[in-house]
Amino acid sequence: MEQNDQYFDHMNEAAPSGAPRKERGAAGGIFVVGMILGVAISLLIVGIVYVAFSFQKVSDKQQETVSFQENSVITPESVKKLQALETTINKYFFLDKADNETLQEGLYKGLLSALDDPYTEYYSAEELEELMQDTEGIYFGIGAYVGLDSLTSLPKISGVIGNSPAEEADLRPNDLVYEVDGTSTYGLTLTEAVNLIRGPEGTQVELTIVREGAGDYLHVTLTRRKVETPTVEYEMLEDDMGLISVSEFDDVTVDQFADALATVKGSGAKGIILDLRGNPGGSLSAVVSMCRMILPEGLIVYTEDKSGKRSEYTCDGSRKLTLPLVVLVDMNSASAAEIMAGAIQDHGLGTLVGTTTFGKGIVQQIVPFKDGSAVKITISAYFTPSGKNIHGIGIVPDVECEFDGEAYYGSEDHPDNQLEKAKEVLREKIK
Repeated sequence: MEQNDQYFDHMNEAAPSGAPRKERGAAGGIFVVGMILGVAISLLIVGIVYVAFSFQKVSDKQQETVSFQENSVITPESVKKLQALETTINKYFFLDKADNETLQEGLYKGLLSALDDPYTEYYSAEELEELMQDTEGIYFGIGAYVGLDSLTSLPKISGVIGNSPAEEADLRPNDLVYEVDGTSTYGLTLTEAVNLIRGPEGTQVELTIVREGAGDYLHVTLTRRKVETPTVEYEMLEDDMGLISVSEFDDVTVDQFADALATVKGSGAKGIILDLRGNPGGSLSAVVSMCRMILPEGLIVYTEDKSGKRSEYTCDGSRKLTLPLVVLVDMNSASAAEIMAGAIQDHGLGTLVGTTTFGKGIVQQIVPFKDGSAVKITISAYFTPSGKNIHGIGIVPDVECEFDGEAYYGSEDHPDNQLEKAKEVLREKIK
């Protein structure tokens, strides 16, 4: 069965090098798998870690009832302890005192952070509003997808949007953001890091960057601005090969992908390269709709929650792609991008080229409260058609090819060795 308005969230955790989003750009919600996503929260900032996210209403009665249930963390003793802590802060804390609202939000964030799940977190009303604006495809910021690097706990650039402040400043995939305007980002949640980088249009932000091989910190100053970008771009390459690049999965992506497919087919394409590199994920309904444009009959993806309940998303095969297909992936292809790549691989529809994908195979759900705040919490896992849970593992491509960043960034021509390998594989299929 299909549940609409779900999203995949991508938060990057690996740190190998990857291809840039040089030529690519990238609803009211209700379900978050995936984006970030690695939302995803967005840095364009687009840092969207995209999650499959779903809104579930919590009744006023549930929120207004205070009771001490068995095995609950909220007990008379814990309430007394909190009161004692508050008294201690008020009596002894030397620095500027935080206001009550800030301290209360600290309680909520602390409770969820104790779960030790980077995808589960608390959103204030303001943070939730910003998150929902990010899913509409218009962003204010620097034009870079941002995730969290598990090895360093620092924010990591996972992709850069074309014609954005980030591209103009030569930010690159896998750059680590060490400081924002002199403030350390170590240990911050993705939301907190993104909020540091965000700001009003026209204002400046200075990033301190750690880049592999640079030898020293890089200090980059960017001017924030509005960033709008198509989520699908396409062109015809030599030898009648069509290239379709998908930067994320939004509601608008479905029609853009359909147009791209029709155009390259109508232009006489003998084969297609689908580029999902740096794609942090997005809407579940979008990726399912797009998979139905190319897959044979059968499963696209299924999810299972803690009780074992299974939800399946299927394709009738009526629009199965008959042209040879090659799919480009890398370590920043996550969530919804992994759904599409995994389904294509499991059905034998195309050949995956590149490096192992990010590996986000769990689902989050956003639960809003009556005061405008919300929590995003992990609720289930998703599986490829063959039953693989790729969480923490990723999808291994059929043809492995490491991106040559030195060659790409060392030349004005920006040679893309992964794309060249994809062309080579596709030519063999076309023969």
